[in-house]
Amino acid sequence: MAAMSGPIVRTVLGPVSGVPLPVAPYSHAVAYGGLIYITGQMPIDPETGELVPGGIVAQTRQVMENLKAVLSAVGSRLERALYVRAYLTSMELYADFNSAYAAYFDAKLLPARTCVAVSGMAVGADVEIDMVAAEGESA
Repeated sequence: MAAMSGPIVRTVLGPVSGVPLPVAPYSHAVAYGGLIYITGQMPIDPETGELVPGGIVAQTRQVMENLKAVLSAVGSRLERALYVRAYLTSMELYADFNSAYAAYFDAKLLPARTCVAVSGMAVGADVEIDMVAAEGESA
């Protein structure tokens, strides 16, 4: 197996990019070897900096919109997603989460995914999603 090489590109975005400001010391995305590693996105409205109201469906939609904005800012798109990790505060939210999440993907282009329940998240969110995607625009 050949070792990956090339530059490591770290990107910190903000509301101008349609992405919430970082709430801790991290890059929104790190690109290396043709892959983009996206920090877990929270259901924060980038315009207000506040948690979106409306429960798990509204929160999942905001997280997915934030992921789309990060991908767009680094020259990729949701169809290039390879792997997703979703964190929920309760598995009782799983069905509603899945219905909102699935609306963002073509059923033939689903990324690999892990979904786990956690005991709590920052800002009182019920969902957080991180992602690994391929660089580029084509599916």
